[in-house]
Amino acid sequence: MERDTHFVLGVYEDEDVLMNAVKQVRSSGVKIHEVYSPYPVHGLEHALGYKRSRLPIAAFLFGMLGTSLALTMQFYMMKFDWPMIIGGKDFAAFPDFIPVSFEMTVLLAAFGMVGVFMVSSNLKPWAQPRIFDLRITDDKHVMAIDLAVNSGMDEEKIKEILSSSGASEVNNKSFDE
Repeated sequence: MERDTHFVLGVYEDEDVLMNAVKQVRSSGVKIHEVYSPYPVHGLEHALGYKRSRLPIAAFLFGMLGTSLALTMQFYMMKFDWPMIIGGKDFAAFPDFIPVSFEMTVLLAAFGMVGVFMVSSNLKPWAQPRIFDLRITDDKHVMAIDLAVNSGMDEEKIKEILSSSGASEVNNKSFDE
């Protein structure tokens, strides 16, 4: 199913102008698709209204899974599968399990966070990236507004809001999906 996606882009020269523009555009009722910047802008995610990430929760759960799997694996191997007396210690000496448990915790937490991040960000190896403006990797900040999401508002009104908020350029961009 192919669908055309149309965007209105506001190109900004300065990050301070961009921050004020985000507040002004959001207060006028326009929903911002995304803001692209060549470098991190402090406070931009707060101005866009992003909620705190739940990635640390996923990391904790994957870490707990790693710890559980490591302890279960070691206990099973040392107590039932191949019991060996090492240095006169008990078969299931938990202090000996700490290094392997720590490493398995870190390994599964890291792999789990990468996997969750890729799924939540919709990063697929076969996906084609949307490049709104080539200058976003150099020196320009770009605010993208999806016209389908803002269907209740006229395109010319959105362009006027972007221009009045300090955009040096206002452009249209379409993607075939």
